[in-house]
Amino acid sequence: MATRSRARRLLPLLTFVALGMVLGSLLQLAFFRRLDDHSRANDWITLVKPEVISWKPRIIVFHNFLSSEECDYLREIARPRLEISTVVDVATGKGVKSDVRTSSGMFVNSEERKFPVIKAIEKRISVFSQIPVENGELIQVLRYEPSQYYRPHHDYFSDTFNLKRGGQRVATMLMYLTDGVEGGETHFPQAGDGGECSCGGRMVRGLCVKPNKGDAVLFWSMVGLRCMAPNMRCYMRSFSKMWGKYGAIRCEGWEPRCLGEDTELC
Repeated sequence: MATRSRARRLLPLLTFVALGMVLGSLLQLAFFRRLDDHSRANDWITLVKPEVISWKPRIIVFHNFLSSEECDYLREIARPRLEISTVVDVATGKGVKSDVRTSSGMFVNSEERKFPVIKAIEKRISVFSQIPVENGELIQVLRYEPSQYYRPHHDYFSDTFNLKRGGQRVATMLMYLTDGVEGGETHFPQAGDGGECSCGGRMVRGLCVKPNKGDAVLFWSMVGLRCMAPNMRCYMRSFSKMWGKYGAIRCEGWEPRCLGEDTELC
């Protein structure tokens, strides 16, 4: 009798656990189905709205570049693997910790690049940047806690180590994964018409892009048609005043091939 009594008590518990597992699986399936729907080419080609905010240096904001689900997906895979961000040591080409950059971040690995959501995002970046997928670096997800920053910097490589390893970095696509952030602007000091913008709560010269979940910013670190040269006017900084922000970066590059023509710098 005691055994039967314990069995009766366990049966509802097991049923509840099994039901919870089924519901959890269904919710997860529905989530990935929404991701797949938002990643279809016919959807995002019409949803993404480009806005050129500067020609010299060339900077384009793509509104609605990522769906809300895609933003959440990138944040969730990044959260448990965030580490202190590094900068490139020009002597060795390796990443080193620096007070120039105080965010935390991680890179999507080669296996995750095979996931449908990541593949769809990389394809979208390729379409709008007009750079082949295989020329892109791994997507990097960054988190800025309150008062963290990235000091003014260029995105192109100035060290021979990275140039020999993979060629020059010519462009960067910065994707915002959160909104409702106070501060958090990306500041381009030498862009714009000489006016001012708000960066971290104070007015500065140049152009400032406010984080908006799902938007992306494409900026070019190299200029020229046949012989690529560093774009000295395209440098930027990021600052988070009070609330943390997430962003994802994919850098694009190729081995520069100079064909003898002069290059006009912006």
